[in-house]
Amino acid sequence: MTKLIAIEEHFLTSDIRSAWATSAIGQEGTDRLDQGIIDERLADLGAQRLALMDEAGVDVQVLSVTTPALHNLEPEQSIALARQTNDFVAATIAQHPTRFQGFATLPTASPAHVSSELERCVNQLGLVGAMLCGRTREKNLDHPDFLPMFETAARLRVPVFIHPQIPQRAVRDVYYSGYSDTVDTAFATFGLGWHYEAGIQFVRLVVAGVFDKLPTLQLILGHWGEVVLFYLERMNALGHVANLQRPIADYFRQNLYVTASGMWSQAYLQRSLEIVGPERILFSTDYPYQYRPGRQARSFLEQAAVPDEQKALFAHGNWERLTRTATTSAT
Repeated sequence: MTKLIAIEEHFLTSDIRSAWATSAIGQEGTDRLDQGIIDERLADLGAQRLALMDEAGVDVQVLSVTTPALHNLEPEQSIALARQTNDFVAATIAQHPTRFQGFATLPTASPAHVSSELERCVNQLGLVGAMLCGRTREKNLDHPDFLPMFETAARLRVPVFIHPQIPQRAVRDVYYSGYSDTVDTAFATFGLGWHYEAGIQFVRLVVAGVFDKLPTLQLILGHWGEVVLFYLERMNALGHVANLQRPIADYFRQNLYVTASGMWSQAYLQRSLEIVGPERILFSTDYPYQYRPGRQARSFLEQAAVPDEQKALFAHGNWERLTRTATTSAT
């Protein structure tokens, strides 16, 4: 049976949740999304998670802290929590080395400490890359403070995943408000806002010339490319005025991977294949948010109308090539 590696699979520690509670912005109104069974599953990295992985047909999860990670915390607090969380992830992987891998959690509130923590995570802890929740407060990912982080990722040859975060309050007030608190939050997060927010962060990196400076840097977007993938034709025109070294389409096809995030759409899969090609799609279930019983994760793979060799790339081959983990992730 084809090995299935899911790369956007979340957890949360009680220490991070407590830190959010003491922050002035914390989860920025998204705490209601992590209640009940979702909260229980985020906290569990043991028997229950493994059982649900088996039920879904997932062999390996790549673990990452759920949004907004440490992006809204104070600098000193984020430094300590990053080290603590990454050590915890490494210990969890050591307990189940054939079932878990991990993304580094970085203290982006203290940019001077980000590169050293990423290097520690990769070289000492064996983590396979980093997950970022887009901007850090008012700083977008193309802010000069974050260039050393991307330089380190490129040098270490590890990918950086851009995960959604709720848009800033000013943006929410203009575009995502005016209904009820519940509708406003949904509109600004999983309904639409999350996805524009993450996709725009990638486009900003392109337009800022980050990939011209770092042509080997590899980024990942979830949810089939966070909307912007499907507007590549329009963004090609943007490239004509942005003074870039390459057409914008080249950055999408040479510096970007996309993953499903539990959106089981054969139409989106086919469109992604057309845009970035079979060697740049990755599998993910967005656990626990998109978990549904009935073996849907593996069924989606099995029912995909693509050749078997492309299914294998999607299921595990592309990820193993990207992270050079083919000899360590077998179940």
